[in-house]
Amino acid sequence: MLCQVCPEHPKLDEAVLITNKARTVSMMGVIENVSTHHRLCPQCHMVYRYQEWTDGLHNFDNHVVLSLDLCLLLRENLQNHVSASRVIDSLESLRRVKFPSRDTMFHAYFHFEALTDTDYMHSCISCGFHPLCQFIIVSDLKAPEDFNGEHDIEGFWNSVHLEMISRGIFPSGPKNPFSVPPSYTSWAPWIGNETQTSDIVLNTEFQKVGISSSHEAKLSGVTEDRLLDELAKQKVGVVRKLCKACNIDPKGSRFDLITRLREKMKSRQTYDKVFQSIWGASGGWSVILCPHGIKFNSVKFNLRAESPRDFADLLLSWKHMPNVCVYDFARGLAAHTNLRVPDKLPFHPHEGRLAEPTEENVKAAQDGSLKVNLPWLHERMDSVNENPHPVTGSSDHYVLYDRFHEGKTKDPKNILRRIQLVPELKGWLNSQVVEQFFANMRKSNYFLSNMSPSTHEI
Repeated sequence: MLCQVCPEHPKLDEAVLITNKARTVSMMGVIENVSTHHRLCPQCHMVYRYQEWTDGLHNFDNHVVLSLDLCLLLRENLQNHVSASRVIDSLESLRRVKFPSRDTMFHAYFHFEALTDTDYMHSCISCGFHPLCQFIIVSDLKAPEDFNGEHDIEGFWNSVHLEMISRGIFPSGPKNPFSVPPSYTSWAPWIGNETQTSDIVLNTEFQKVGISSSHEAKLSGVTEDRLLDELAKQKVGVVRKLCKACNIDPKGSRFDLITRLREKMKSRQTYDKVFQSIWGASGGWSVILCPHGIKFNSVKFNLRAESPRDFADLLLSWKHMPNVCVYDFARGLAAHTNLRVPDKLPFHPHEGRLAEPTEENVKAAQDGSLKVNLPWLHERMDSVNENPHPVTGSSDHYVLYDRFHEGKTKDPKNILRRIQLVPELKGWLNSQVVEQFFANMRKSNYFLSNMSPSTHEI
């Protein structure tokens, strides 16, 4: 009724008809030939359109209006791995009426979510905001010049929400002036407000591009075994295509193809081709969870294939790094992160190993006689060290292998990164919590993989 922008709050002009062919969509079906109006402020000419959620309705674009119960139904189904299009298909079949197009319904739903005041105060009841132990797993864009990899997390996520909101006014895609295309200079991860050190966070994926593959492989610690492990995750069609590019017989099973590639990778030329194919691909998620598997501390939507660089970006953006990280390529994460901050090593002591890598310690670990107690995991210690963890009081930071990957390393020193060496962790820590999380999330791959980048993020 009154303008909310002008200081005097003048009364708005009379309502002006926009269309009498709008549709109201609910779980009960579709109501056709609905009239929608807008009103103008006589002073500032601000347009006020119908958006009274207390009526139980959400106006998308003045032509499609959703009921709030339908919006909440779509939300619950997405959280249970059922796509919005399947929900609409079911309602169409049940009500025997034609709903608006799937794209329109999808954009209308995300318009609702972007305008929803959601509390993102994610916190595990056991770990709080700063878990002491964390689990980590796993184009055509041009690399920028003179860029340090710092991103404004608040500004970026506000721009993603603005794109969702603007879809009710502009067409989606390039014609929308508020669209958020993938960019190395504006593509922030999501990190909880209480976990991030500030609104400026890191995403240095641009450094995966424009440098020699051997250099990036050295920085990330990408060994031949690591490449083969990643190669085994690819679809058989991708492996066949790579075999053809390397002049290798593309016939046979996945195992046959990978065996042939392994032999050929002894050549630097073939190694670089495989590296560029795997590490040059687009990306997936990098996720950090607490040991209980119920808390997203951080999630990064990778533009290129996952590597230790992505998790280093996340951890170096945290207010308090966890004392223990569990990762499928622990040595690579420790080496990469310490190389990036050489003056104040993030993973210490012993480069994130549980003990000094001497022959005696390695042999004792192999014999099962080496035990490394970390009592502060159970009871906070009084620390005089700089920047101790608020839960444990310790400033030590270790990175260990998960149980599935700990036996796949050739370096005997990596035995000092095994969970079972720590009595406080042995038998208590489920090192497969992230794998289990992703096994659950794969149920949503059929629709997540088809979303635009910004829609996928929100």
